[in-house]
Amino acid sequence: MKAIQLEQPKAFREIDLPEPPAPGPGDAVVRVSRVGVCGTDYSGYLGKMPFFSYPRIPGHELGVEVVAVGEGVTNVKAGDRAAVEPYINCQKCYSCARGHSNCCENHQTLGVHVDGGLRPLFTVPARKLHTSTKLTFEQLALVETLGIGLHAINRANPRADETVFVIGAGPIGLSVIEFAKLAGARVVVMDLNEQRLAFVREKMGVTDTILSSGNLEADIKTFTDLTGGKLGNVVVDATGSARSMNAAYNFVGFAGRLVWVGITQDQLGFTQPLMHRREMTFLASRNALPHEFIRIIRLIEGGMLSTDPWVTHRAPIAGLIDVFPTWLKPETGVVKAMVEVS
Repeated sequence: MKAIQLEQPKAFREIDLPEPPAPGPGDAVVRVSRVGVCGTDYSGYLGKMPFFSYPRIPGHELGVEVVAVGEGVTNVKAGDRAAVEPYINCQKCYSCARGHSNCCENHQTLGVHVDGGLRPLFTVPARKLHTSTKLTFEQLALVETLGIGLHAINRANPRADETVFVIGAGPIGLSVIEFAKLAGARVVVMDLNEQRLAFVREKMGVTDTILSSGNLEADIKTFTDLTGGKLGNVVVDATGSARSMNAAYNFVGFAGRLVWVGITQDQLGFTQPLMHRREMTFLASRNALPHEFIRIIRLIEGGMLSTDPWVTHRAPIAGLIDVFPTWLKPETGVVKAMVEVS
């Protein structure tokens, strides 16, 4: 079978693989239908993702059909449609034992540390499959992206009387916005790209947006003008830009929380008196948890969460190598690209 491998940064190639054998105990063989493309994939392509290893078959946002299951598998059966929780955890380390499977000490993410879904068939632990009889494969492939946003919001736990300031309106920022809105909080969004902010206003119903000037003091003033002089109760930086992440704490108000959901290889720093004076809480957010995947599926099934605005670009896997670099260009207006595998 044919697969797409990122041999090294900026170098995709098509490779031949054997079909997977019959699944062993606890495993399932799945047929990949849809693969979402996210910032991790773009960063891996550019060589800027710190956890990415080469050569690698990318693809971790997956909508799949179960083909076969191994001994002892009861949660899925052949023919089921499922979203894949791509964070393969060891189930044995201290973190896993405490329920933090998203940051397992021996963590392996599909498409990042180990081969992912840009191939017709592969084997996955059946416990990592979350089924739905109602969602399309495309919707199922969006669940992981939405999980990143839900986990970030759960880390900060905003209340309905609080303001959530989201920095970065890419796919992860958009997923944060979705769950900040569901929490009932007021949402303000800042980005350097007016096209993305227009999407936030027109498709996601967030009226308060800021086109960053690149000047910290000016951006803080614009933000506080919108909020009646108040800073953010929760600030989520979803940019992956060290410059933005270093500046983000300046937008955090007294007793506020800062969540870094983006990833950078650069060093981050802050001025201690300011964070101490305001008694800020700094939080990292990594991946998502099983119950968050389940909640997202139920929200989409129940009509509480719409996936309609998300997918702006599609391509068959046969044309991916040529089209992928174009999705990196801001002028193409990509919000979420989806690869059609089968």
